[in-house]
Amino acid sequence: MIAAPPLLVIAGATATGKTGLAIRVALAMREEGVPAEVISADSRQVFQGLDIGTAKATLAERQGVPHHGLDLVAPDTPFSVADFVAHVEDVLPPLAAAGGLAILVGGTGLYLRAIARGLDTAALPSDPAVRARLETEFLAVGLEPLVERLRTVAPDRAARIDAQNPRRVVRALEIATLDGGQGPLPAARGYDGPVTWIGLTVDASTHASRIAKRARAQFDAGLIEEARALRERYDPALPAFSAIGYREAWAVLDGTLTREAAIAEDARRNQAFAKRQRTWFRAEPDVTWLDGTAEAPDEAALGAARRLVGGQELRR
Repeated sequence: MIAAPPLLVIAGATATGKTGLAIRVALAMREEGVPAEVISADSRQVFQGLDIGTAKATLAERQGVPHHGLDLVAPDTPFSVADFVAHVEDVLPPLAAAGGLAILVGGTGLYLRAIARGLDTAALPSDPAVRARLETEFLAVGLEPLVERLRTVAPDRAARIDAQNPRRVVRALEIATLDGGQGPLPAARGYDGPVTWIGLTVDASTHASRIAKRARAQFDAGLIEEARALRERYDPALPAFSAIGYREAWAVLDGTLTREAAIAEDARRNQAFAKRQRTWFRAEPDVTWLDGTAEAPDEAALGAARRLVGGQELRR
């Protein structure tokens, strides 16, 4: 067991306002004398250089609030949920010792669950040779054949993961290869401190508009140039670049999509991604869902943070 500070989880689909809310709550708590720090739970923001395309908070947007979970590895470095857990387990004890508050925010459901529910990631079978073979196969034949195989050997797991995420598909197939697709997911051991989950939702029309505006803003902010620089340094087939936006930007560079068509495709894929995220989060218990378009999320989240620090929230 590690020393764990109170934990506020802010969950929800992409473009619901989670990061901004986390920063505002952290700032308010810090003004009240509580060291509050933000931990990003986003499986693409761990990669260095993937900034605009992953909607990573800029240094200015972080406003002096310590952030973790960002820029941990290069895009060509494998990174798993177990690596994320190890990173966070280094962050939590100093924050607990300082009497602080951890704010875990993001849309990668497995990352959130691994920390806030205490999943025993070490209990999942692992074999580097099997994983290497599957990664080589992915590079050779693409993602769809691997997804179809996973649906055949482990349909329940296939239904629970992001089938557009090569890293998740490869890892799920690795586990299925080793346990025959029948092994259970690791049990939740719980978090070693008080924890509260809140989630943000946005009505369908507003959400679609937000996603479309963000896609355009990312292209306006230099996504094409960011994608060009990354492709010059790294293999574009790397799983890290399954993050929405990069393939669309490369298509503009290659002349196979116009800029407007790329923006539209980016928005379409993000809407589909948000639907998968909503499906995942519907299975999470004990989440207080808030309207992400109202003023209430700030008040409710700040109230939850204060109760956590005051020891009034139960462990879950």
